[in-house]
This record gives sequence, structure tokens and C-alpha cells, in this order.
Amino acid sequence: MYGQLSNPEVDNWGAKIQDEDPEKLAEFEAIIERGEKIEPQDWMPYEYRRQLIRMIEQHAHSEIIGALPEGTWITRAPGFRRKLALMAKVQDESGHAQLLYAAAETLGKSREDMINDLISGKSKYSNVFNYPAVTWADTAVIAFLIDAGAIVNQTLNSKGSYGPYCRALERICYEESFHLKYGHDSVVHLATGTKEQRAMVQEALNRWYQPILHFHGPPDKVSAHTEKLMKWKVKMATNDEMRQQFLDMYVPKIWELGLTFPDPNLRKNPETGQWEFTDPDWDEFKRVINGDGPCNAERLAVRRLAEENGRWVREALRQNNEQYVAPLA
Repeated sequence: MYGQLSNPEVDNWGAKIQDEDPEKLAEFEAIIERGEKIEPQDWMPYEYRRQLIRMIEQHAHSEIIGALPEGTWITRAPGFRRKLALMAKVQDESGHAQLLYAAAETLGKSREDMINDLISGKSKYSNVFNYPAVTWADTAVIAFLIDAGAIVNQTLNSKGSYGPYCRALERICYEESFHLKYGHDSVVHLATGTKEQRAMVQEALNRWYQPILHFHGPPDKVSAHTEKLMKWKVKMATNDEMRQQFLDMYVPKIWELGLTFPDPNLRKNPETGQWEFTDPDWDEFKRVINGDGPCNAERLAVRRLAEENGRWVREALRQNNEQYVAPLA
């Protein structure tokens, strides 16, 4: 049934996990190998469903929480035009979350359960959104480089195997491309502005460099999920491959502006064609992901408050819908 668990096994909500049917598994993998999409009503392995829920849910949470660092600057943005642009961007990010929650719901987990798991800290979201936007330049760096990293990830994964997620990503990538242009314009404006503006954007780059390196996840050698996700085309590139693609596309753009990253080892190896850099602090990455970052508590507190304040609206809508649903004959 659409939107419900079709496998005999169940996920973390309770029942016993049975062995996969080898014939169904072979047919499932053949569909993926042919480049076709898996749809919600199709049979799928338990682990495929579980990993998709985990990944899409975390992506949706990241869109919601990711709007918060920039959202605090809407009233402080320099000028009416930039206020409008930033407001539109924040609204887009919230809309992306709704698309992604809808895609995740097709796999059998309700939106209410996803939100509850976010607020309780059970479900994770991207590490970068647990850092503060200290100055206006931070919002420019977020819109340019964080959104650029997201586009690298999402453009690749939009070619994956699960239909609802791929279609959501295609829509999201169109809008993210506008966010990227907005961010690039903001960074260029600051980099070519006054001495104070240029210093401000350089300081923001210094703050965000390590979180940006963390953004695509831990190195492939320690990533627990990569091999299976690649096999089933849930992910279309490894963490290290996406990080290399991002560096290849955007480090030169920063250098062209006469700006730098705070890493003397950052260079492209002419022999291997690979970017080399100082290994970021992966212990910090783990701490932030697990709730011990500079803004984890603040971000979840804001989300919890929004959920509580909106409860009466959801309840009113639910009661209204029940009132007008005709009884079954």
C-alpha cells in the first residue's frame, strides 16, 4: 500500500525483522541496475527503506534548522532589497523541508514522528547549522558556500534510485541555484567593498572553513553507510568525492576575489588532480552531530517552541477535517 511498510519486516517501530526474499532482492537490484526508479508501492529491502528514511528525514530537518541562522538576520539585513531576498530564501528552505518530509512519508514514517525525533534529538541534521551567524558576512558565506555544497550533493543524488526523493531534489536544486547566485552576489559585494567589509567576509570564511569541510560527512574510510548506499544508488558519490568536487568548483572562486581559506596546506596536487588540505577535527564533527555544538540547544529550542505554538492550528485543522468527512456507507 502506498505510504505504508510493504516489507514483511518492520523498522525501529517494533516487530521482528525477517530475512529478505532472495528472489525479490535480485529483482529489486536488477531494477536499479537498469537505471529505473523504485516507487513507494514497490517491494524494497528493509535496509534500503531504513537508510532512505534516515537520509531524507535528516535532509528535511537540515532545511528547517538551516533557515534559522540566516533567519535571525532578516530584520538586520542592510537595505530593503537584501531583506526581501533573504526572506524569500528562508521561505524557500522551509518549503524544501515540506517536499522532503512528504517524500519520507511515502516510506512509512509519519511527519509527526519525524518532527518528534528531531525535537528529542534522536534524528540528526547537518552539522553546519549548529554554528552562529555572527555578522552579515556569515549569511553571505552560508548562502554561497554552504548552498554550493548542498547543490553538489543534491544534484548528484537527484539521479538516484528512489523516485519521490529524486523528484523532490530536482525541484529543490532549481531553487538552490538562485540561492547560490544570491550568495555569490553578496560575497562579491563585500569582497569588493570597503576595507571593513572585506575584513568582515574574510573573518566569516575563517569561521566557516572547517564546518564546510565537515559538510559532506566523514572520510570514506570511516563512513559506515557509503558502500551499501552507493550500490543501491541512494547516494551517487562518496563523501570524499563530493568534497573534492566542491573544492574544485569553489576554492578558485574565492581565490579570484583575493580572499583565502585559513589552511596553508590547501592546494591542488598537479599530479593526482586531488585537493589536499589539513584534516579537519573530526572529533568536533561528532560532538556537534551528537548535540554538543555551539548552537545545538538553541536551534532545537526554537524548533520546539514553533511546534508548541502551532499545535492549536494543527488541532483545529484536524477537527475541521473530521467534521466534514462523510461516514462510510
